[in-house]
Amino acid sequence: MTDEAPAAPAPRIGAGIRRRRRSLDLTLAEVASLSGLSSPFLSQVENDRARPSMRSLQLIADALETTAVQLMAAAEAPRRVDVVRAGADTGLDPVARVRPLVRGHHQMHALEFTGDHDADRAFEHRNDELMYVADGSVEVEADGRTHHLGRGDTLYLSGGVRHRWRALEQGTRVLLVAVADHIEAAPDPRA
Repeated sequence: MTDEAPAAPAPRIGAGIRRRRRSLDLTLAEVASLSGLSSPFLSQVENDRARPSMRSLQLIADALETTAVQLMAAAEAPRRVDVVRAGADTGLDPVARVRPLVRGHHQMHALEFTGDHDADRAFEHRNDELMYVADGSVEVEADGRTHHLGRGDTLYLSGGVRHRWRALEQGTRVLLVAVADHIEAAPDPRA
């Protein structure tokens, strides 16, 4: 028996490549033509059955109008399950009454706010966000309108909508779930 932790599995780069290709409305055949790589090889890469060399990754990145570094940064970490316990030390100031619900650097982030919230600060995120009022009530100013939300209500904000919010009563608890700002959102098909 050893105390050594097992080596972390290699990140899966294929899903990020597939997302980027699809966001540009390109087929595997088109990327193959642009990159000089074969469609079967690209399919294997996207399905994480083959790992591209740095040279191949750069050819793929060029075809997808991005960089190899950005493709690697968008690599999907191996699937995992992570439980965040209610009383866990999150490293945040307990006076702030903000608790991360997801640890690490992922495509999704989620926070729980309990108690007062500074309504003086406006937010504008690059990606979409969902606000869920678990307890109490809040007032949200978004897109030039004021919305009053009570327990169980949700508010969806698409990326780029400037907003601010405040708790209206003691014991208010709000959950915010969002696509992380470090993730490039798919382009709006209506644009």
